[in-house]
Amino acid sequence: MLDETIITRAIIERYMDKLQSHLEVDAAIVGGGPAGLVAGYKLAQAGYKTALFERKLSIGGGMWGGGMMFNEIVVQQEAKRILDEMGVATRQFEPSYHTADSVLCASTLCSQACQAGLTIFNLVSVEDVMVRDHRVVGLVINWSAVEMAKLHVDPLTIRARYTIDATGHAAEVVRTIARKVDASLFTKTGEVVGERSLWAEVAESHTLDNTREAFPGVFTAGMCSNATFGSYRMGPVFGGMLLSGEKAAQMVGERLKAEK
Repeated sequence: MLDETIITRAIIERYMDKLQSHLEVDAAIVGGGPAGLVAGYKLAQAGYKTALFERKLSIGGGMWGGGMMFNEIVVQQEAKRILDEMGVATRQFEPSYHTADSVLCASTLCSQACQAGLTIFNLVSVEDVMVRDHRVVGLVINWSAVEMAKLHVDPLTIRARYTIDATGHAAEVVRTIARKVDASLFTKTGEVVGERSLWAEVAESHTLDNTREAFPGVFTAGMCSNATFGSYRMGPVFGGMLLSGEKAAQMVGERLKAEK
């Protein structure tokens, strides 16, 4: 016999346990697209307490829709090993071009990241950052529904030793820093330089080059990197996104290890 009140209590208590145990984390990732998921997978796998915040209901970012709703994606040879590691089947189309089912890819990335120990909070938006001594030390969060309805509801906070902005084209965390903090980003202008038009070959290499610290305590990953530092978008080729997430995790992991 099922008791509705017990069901409700179970959900509330388990969620509150999860939230309270992640009020202080080693790494906070904002954005649950492929770059954010790979970063979370790698950091959690390395044993760091890592939480990912995604404002939408679903996790996976733009990967679900493939190219123009054709649910296939392309990855280049260099990034195929990440999909191989996670158990995502790929097929060679031409030398150095491999395709994968976008639904399988997005769902597997999410599953593998969670199984590695990443904790995901979906339907949660990051609306601000906490800055102390010109360094980001945490995030200010609220329900996405509050944001969407434009309700005047005060947020809560998460303390994070490092933050990865994986919010894609919008580059939301670094834009917030540029707008609200009396300090410059580590870009050529000190601001978010902005995304340029589509050029897959250049964008893929620049995505890795631009995966770096954008402000003390904040690293970029995925398309956010090119938007922040000023390079091209790449369209439905996702190798750079996967490799960028891996690189961001490596850089944050190195910092965390050095601080022990």
